[in-house]
Amino acid sequence: MQKTEAQRREEINSLFSVKEIGEINSIDRLAQQGSDRIYYRVSTDEKTFIVTNGTNTKENETFIYFSKHFYQKNLPVPEIFAVSEDKNWYVQEDFGDTSLLAVLQEKGYTDEVFQLYVKSLQSLAALQIDGDKDLDYDKTLTSRSFGKEAIMADLLYFKYYFLDVLQRPYDKQALLQDFDALSNHLSEAKYSCFMYRDFQSRNIMVTADEKIHFIDYQGGMKGAPQYDVAALLWQAKADLPNEWKEKLWKEYQQAFEAKLGEVTDADSFRNRYRGYVLIRLLQVMGAYGFRGLFERKAHFLTSIPLGLQNLKTFITDWKQIESFPELKKILLLITADDVIAEFTATKANEETSLKVRINSFSFIQNGYPPDPTVNGGGYVFDCRGILNPGRIEQYKTLSGEDESVQQYLEQETKMNAFLNNVFSIVDISIEDYMNRNFESLMVNFGCTGGQHRSVYAANALARHLRNKYGVSVEVEHMNRSGWRE
Repeated sequence: MQKTEAQRREEINSLFSVKEIGEINSIDRLAQQGSDRIYYRVSTDEKTFIVTNGTNTKENETFIYFSKHFYQKNLPVPEIFAVSEDKNWYVQEDFGDTSLLAVLQEKGYTDEVFQLYVKSLQSLAALQIDGDKDLDYDKTLTSRSFGKEAIMADLLYFKYYFLDVLQRPYDKQALLQDFDALSNHLSEAKYSCFMYRDFQSRNIMVTADEKIHFIDYQGGMKGAPQYDVAALLWQAKADLPNEWKEKLWKEYQQAFEAKLGEVTDADSFRNRYRGYVLIRLLQVMGAYGFRGLFERKAHFLTSIPLGLQNLKTFITDWKQIESFPELKKILLLITADDVIAEFTATKANEETSLKVRINSFSFIQNGYPPDPTVNGGGYVFDCRGILNPGRIEQYKTLSGEDESVQQYLEQETKMNAFLNNVFSIVDISIEDYMNRNFESLMVNFGCTGGQHRSVYAANALARHLRNKYGVSVEVEHMNRSGWRE
């Protein structure tokens, strides 16, 4: 049975009081990301902490074990201050909210940001080599090592969840033979150490003193060090310039050799790196396919063209692709301009006449909103299937524009799943209407009082359409005057 928010806060109070970490001043729930874990920032007189609640006990135990092991070796990971008896709660050091990706997006491709990437790669080399020493890989979350079996799993993930969904013709047997040859080649790597597995800029935190810190490494295992570098430098969202990628690879290789205490075979080490770039890019496309094409999550759907463009850039320069003819054929096929265009949203421009009107309303007090346009049409979505925050005392006088209500809807209800389906339906009309020069589309969200669920949903759709299409959007909350303030 899922615990209520009040019960979770009791757990936090109990954890702090038993471990004597400090007297709690405030508990703030943080926005949930891609996982099922729930995070809180807890303030005391001395400092702030991050409290994590996760029901995957094995995952929690792995993260806690890795963290304690790495922290003892002075590696840049959070200190663990307390763990509940059932291992579903733990208190860790707070590194703030600023990731390396956030710094990059704010400051651009500056020397300051470049140096943060250098620091990240230098610390990565230390984590990989020093962290590997005396690490019990039997405690890893999944496989002990990233060998041939794990590499094949990533390749098949790409095949089943992205390539096959495109329904383009290819020789399946020949492709599997290429997968086998590629996984054999990469699994014979000379160096094997701790592999972070998801070393990307969202998992690198930057504090005010410009020090970097690592989070979310519970998926780590024994493996080739080059994989982590590939994950960071070829992250589609970061879109690092090729000049940066080349310079940062050299910085990493120097740091790795210095920490290892020996000089690597530069050509062989780099060739393995390029192979792992491909593995990472294909694994990411598999994730985009699963989360976007199967689960219909809008964020992942919009990431597909970025991932394909990233893959296209890579295969253009990777000469070793000639050794895998069927793989080369299908990579050229899926990175063709027409395929990328298929997943690229149409963007509004000065000539776009479409205007989208989005309303929230109360079924009881307002009734269905009238359509003032000549063509009519559009959608009415009923939000009453979502748990109503208006029935909870602390939210009654608030609305869907208040942060606490938004967090409740995002974290305690099925609002996200509801909206993902709404986005998919409305997107069809948006793209068609823009192509046909239609001038108007109306979308309405109704709930009991027109105050919480419908307001949140209307604002969320407006944000989605502006970000994805750049289309003109007007939002009206029809029952705003009825909200109790």
